[in-house]
Amino acid sequence: MPTPSPSPKRRGRLLRFGAACVVLSAVAGYVVVQYVAGGTGDPGCRVVSGDGTGKSYEFTPEQAVNAATIAAVGTDRAMPERAVAIALATALQESGLRNLTHGDRDSLGLFQQRPSQGWGTVKQVTDPAYSANIFYEHLAKVDDYTELPLTVAAQRVQRSGYPEAYAKHEPDATVLAAALTGASAASLTCDGRSGPTTTTGPAAVQAALARDFGRVADAVTDKDTAPPAAESGGRTVTLPVTEDTTAGGRSVSERGWQLAHWAVANATALRIERVSYAGRVWVSGNSGSQWRATGSTTAEAAGGSAAGGGADSVRIVTAQ
Repeated sequence: MPTPSPSPKRRGRLLRFGAACVVLSAVAGYVVVQYVAGGTGDPGCRVVSGDGTGKSYEFTPEQAVNAATIAAVGTDRAMPERAVAIALATALQESGLRNLTHGDRDSLGLFQQRPSQGWGTVKQVTDPAYSANIFYEHLAKVDDYTELPLTVAAQRVQRSGYPEAYAKHEPDATVLAAALTGASAASLTCDGRSGPTTTTGPAAVQAALARDFGRVADAVTDKDTAPPAAESGGRTVTLPVTEDTTAGGRSVSERGWQLAHWAVANATALRIERVSYAGRVWVSGNSGSQWRATGSTTAEAAGGSAAGGGADSVRIVTAQ
């Protein structure tokens, strides 16, 4: 005998049950994404606290580029280090410091901003520099945000369904902000391994600087000098670091270390081989890619004087 078809009433119950399962699965997936976001994947970069506590955070080159952009945009707006930490913690939670092209409903980008809620167009909110800038614009309107708990300050901007989730990222974001604003010297390193890239060389570095900082001091390539630096063959970008290049009350030293750390964070994307500042040098893939005193290794010594950036400039050597 053929199996009787379920009654209309029973079919209705089955449909409602199926719909409820779909909704529950979607909610569960959203919760998992919100709480898991921030995983570091395959780390290639590391930042260490400069306060002697030994706190550290490991992250990927992709995350490093986005974190450096967030910090650069913040300092260009003369926002304090605390604001940068709030922004970084928010991006760690919302996207894991990845420029996502998907999210809950129409949420997109580093901060999962929604075009339908007035944050900007799809193109804008998936532009890391734009999304960071609009985040800071909203944060600046929060009264006494530097005195508020990080979760409260972030929530007043984001209006998240899980505001307490920001708290777990505060330690990492604080260490990262100190390095990427230059407050903590020689504290950010990357292994600089080769990765996918579309453009390299001094022009690419200068374009990335303009993208992130908006108004960085004029960079000088060794093609502009006579004679050019012997070791670079036209591959060196020199960034002057003076009082005129600082922002938000930061010192010359902080500005210098911010630019130096920015370059290391972008080393994989821009194929940067060496960064030097204030008598310290980072070399891609050399001796654990740590910051070392100028000339302390054979590879660095081979660079001659150009390898040793002084306190008045940051020198960046690219692969080509």
